[in-house]
Amino acid sequence: MPSYTFHHSERLKSRKTISRLFKEGEAMLVYPLRVSWIPQDKEQAPLSPVQFALSVPKRRFPKAVDRNRLRRRMREAYRLHKHLLYEGMSDSEFNYAIMAVYVGKEELPYIDIEKATQKWIKRFLKTVKK
Repeated sequence: MPSYTFHHSERLKSRKTISRLFKEGEAMLVYPLRVSWIPQDKEQAPLSPVQFALSVPKRRFPKAVDRNRLRRRMREAYRLHKHLLYEGMSDSEFNYAIMAVYVGKEELPYIDIEKATQKWIKRFLKTVKK
């Protein structure tokens, strides 16, 4: 049975890694999310095969209540579907740092964010396996 938790070790918090993500990482757009990733060596990366972070820009959503609601929806969608990501990466030689940024102009319901999350996970796995 897959683990539906989002542990502390799975969170991407390193500023150095996040800045590398935006400078050197690959990206894809699955509306309303823009997902960037970068491979990490297994020796340097932590125990988790994927470290994940998310962001909702203050410029598009000036009210903290709206940003927090969107972050909660994105985190929940990832938490429930990350097992697909882990299963697809079981034989990968790298660990990955992934960041999702909400780029939509309006606040979408959870179901749309969940569908986008499933879609980017599938596309990410196809890209990584090539």
